[in-house]
Amino acid sequence: MKIALIGYGKMGKEIEKIALDRGDEIVLKIDITNPEDLTVSNLRKADVAIEFTIPVSAPDNYKLCFEAGIPVVSGTTGWLEKKTEIQDLCMQMNGTFFYTSNFSLGVNIFFEVNKKLASLMANHREYKLEMKEIHHTQKLDAPSGTAITLAEGIMANIPEKKCWVNHPTNLNEEIGIISEREGQVPGTHIINYDSEVDYIEITHCAKNRKGLAFGAVLAAEFSKDKKGILSMSDLLNI
Repeated sequence: MKIALIGYGKMGKEIEKIALDRGDEIVLKIDITNPEDLTVSNLRKADVAIEFTIPVSAPDNYKLCFEAGIPVVSGTTGWLEKKTEIQDLCMQMNGTFFYTSNFSLGVNIFFEVNKKLASLMANHREYKLEMKEIHHTQKLDAPSGTAITLAEGIMANIPEKKCWVNHPTNLNEEIGIISEREGQVPGTHIINYDSEVDYIEITHCAKNRKGLAFGAVLAAEFSKDKKGILSMSDLLNI
């Protein structure tokens, strides 16, 4: 499979290593040194694009991929205010768009554990819910896309929870998310339920970027001959 890497930073380089090990070929690499090479004609040399850039540029990059007629795997977070627009455009152009807030297989299992725990806790109002996410200092968005997905999973299973806020809260209808940025932490997500008598906590802690990169390559391989809006739920058959 021929892959275009839109974004060739730390994550892009990790993706390249895994893709090459799996027998894939990198036919285009885009970073801050060669933005002029991100063209429809160059994208058409690839079977699929994997995009890990920054929120301000990601939507335009997706549109270019749709125009080129190749599937695009989205690894950028922080642009979700345009998600509906991008998905609608993908369908209008008969494109392929694979989006997830986190490509780690372990995190996607954690998403399911989170939803199950939330459903079990829905009728136990004596527990106060709080979330924390910790990432490296270079991460631009807060809360993380993964934390937002976790909050959405909770809201889908605890009707009392109507929204999330990016600070501690005492309001029952809100989910408080605490965001911390320190060192080179790849990503830690903690959900806890605290009462006067006990404390329940689930945690996912990434050790490095390899899990994310591996999942992104799997997503690219999965998307190659498909159309429409795809996610890790499709890939993992969850």
